[in-house]
Amino acid sequence: MTAEAVKAAKAAIGLPGSRAAIPTPALILDLDAFERNVARMAEHCKVNGLGIRPHAKTHKSVTIAKAQIAAGALGVCCAKLGEAEAMAEGGIESILITSPVVTAQGIERLMALNTRVPELMVVIDNPENVRTLAAATSEAGRTLKVLIDLDVGLHRTGIRPGEDATELAELIDAAEFLELRGLQAYAGHLMHIHDFAERREKSLAAMKVLGEQRDILKAKGMCCDIVSGGGTGSYNIDPEAKVLTELQGGSYIFMDKQYNDVALGNGASFPFETSLFVQMSVVSNNTKNLATTDAGFKSFSTDAEPPVLFSGAPEGASFFFFGDEQGGILLPDGARLPLGSVLTAVTPHCDPTVNLYDNYYVVKEDRLVDIWPIEARGKSA
Repeated sequence: MTAEAVKAAKAAIGLPGSRAAIPTPALILDLDAFERNVARMAEHCKVNGLGIRPHAKTHKSVTIAKAQIAAGALGVCCAKLGEAEAMAEGGIESILITSPVVTAQGIERLMALNTRVPELMVVIDNPENVRTLAAATSEAGRTLKVLIDLDVGLHRTGIRPGEDATELAELIDAAEFLELRGLQAYAGHLMHIHDFAERREKSLAAMKVLGEQRDILKAKGMCCDIVSGGGTGSYNIDPEAKVLTELQGGSYIFMDKQYNDVALGNGASFPFETSLFVQMSVVSNNTKNLATTDAGFKSFSTDAEPPVLFSGAPEGASFFFFGDEQGGILLPDGARLPLGSVLTAVTPHCDPTVNLYDNYYVVKEDRLVDIWPIEARGKSA
């Protein structure tokens, strides 16, 4: 979206009906639903004696991070070093980088970030990474706080529990400028299991492995004050295990088709509402039972099912991808969408969809109330 289009939208902030005037395609955030989601998760964690350290990879926004912290979050998680740098630039002072930083350039940037962020932590899952970080922190003369990333079944990152993880902890503990603070584990392979009983059983089994590793470290006199993990899909399961000290949920603030489908797996819905949408406009309607919008492959993540229409289309209509810049709307017999009709859709997968946009258009009902920049979009390294 051009700077001119954003400027025009800013001029409409607060005006009645200004939501319909947002230039499309646009990422829409329903402020009331978003704020309720933030408050509900904060209350859930408070009641269960957990901290909340939400994942900024979901929203990539300093404004949203500050809203979460204001509601009681300990800080944020960042999946990438670039995200952490963007959060730090915006004034966020407590950041956990949840993926290992291993390249020479990345470690140099990490050392610089460690001088700017009072409470910076990073995960480690490999002895070689311990040695390179130990050398870098020794040269810098500044302590870096670290968590061991434990593999509880995802196999994406993390070290094997037991002897391997314990030896890694001992190596960290022996490094002069590395400070072991605890463990991280993320069972991402379990978050979208539809059947609640199966998701609960497997999530609690992963928590048991994490708890056993925590106990091993404590028995050896090593620090394990922080046990960080979990996610939106297991937010109401993990507290049962009484292992985590902080929950890393991210998608709960927005929800999406993937998580909305999971919510129905146990016959009940999550208390979190869909607050994130893509708004689009009809640009062509010359074919019977078909309309074309200005939101195609470039407007949504495409790693999941097509978007679900939320508003603006007749009952029975459905969206399909129609090209890089266009989406198709299949209409029931006799239905027609006039040119310029405004539609909204629920994102298939919120995190990668957010990464396609520069701004959130924040709305209350039919009114545009603010525009929030997405400072960490595209920060893939």
